[in-house]
Amino acid sequence: MLGPPGAGKGTQARRLAERYGFCSVSTGDVLRDAARKQTELGKQAQKRMEAGELVPDTVVDQIVRDRLLDEDARRGVILDGYPRTLGQAHFFERIAECDRIDVLAIGLMVDDEILVARLSARWNCPQCGKIFNASSNPACASGSCGACGAVLVQRKDDRPDVVRERLRVYHRATQPLIDFYRERGKFREVAGEGEPDRIFDSIVKVLNEEEQKRSASL
Repeated sequence: MLGPPGAGKGTQARRLAERYGFCSVSTGDVLRDAARKQTELGKQAQKRMEAGELVPDTVVDQIVRDRLLDEDARRGVILDGYPRTLGQAHFFERIAECDRIDVLAIGLMVDDEILVARLSARWNCPQCGKIFNASSNPACASGSCGACGAVLVQRKDDRPDVVRERLRVYHRATQPLIDFYRERGKFREVAGEGEPDRIFDSIVKVLNEEEQKRSASL
């Protein structure tokens, strides 16, 4: 799943994983978990994430490589937030070639200002991980999680100034991935604005079309 911060990659990746019986791997969640636990990797990643910067490729590459070796990844994997740079894409391409993995990049396209508004309104539950949006639920900004009762917090990298920096980083370092996968015939674009159900249906339609092409070529 490719797309800028706040495009909805995580939401759609989880739904796709459930539908197809794949596992969903979010590098962002893995890194934030390491930061909370203050592991050596987490300490390296925390400072960069809070400043809206990318974590070094070598760190992220190793996380993904190790995750792909897990038993539940054998059926298939939905990657959310990886690769984010051309270096990561080349690394992953080598993995795919060695392990004979079929790759398809789905790009969720959303306007930057919509993303700033969307992310700066996002609040998280530090206990169960549930996400709330102040635009649709204004009380959540000073409230508690409806699922577990914990006090909601806003991540530092969801503040408007940091969001804009994250988007600048994305366009500079990650946008070229679209050209990388398009040149290889492995990129499909999906509009990421609107209702999540409509976006999900659009992605499923793309995947069904790709499966039909694959079956016809066998």
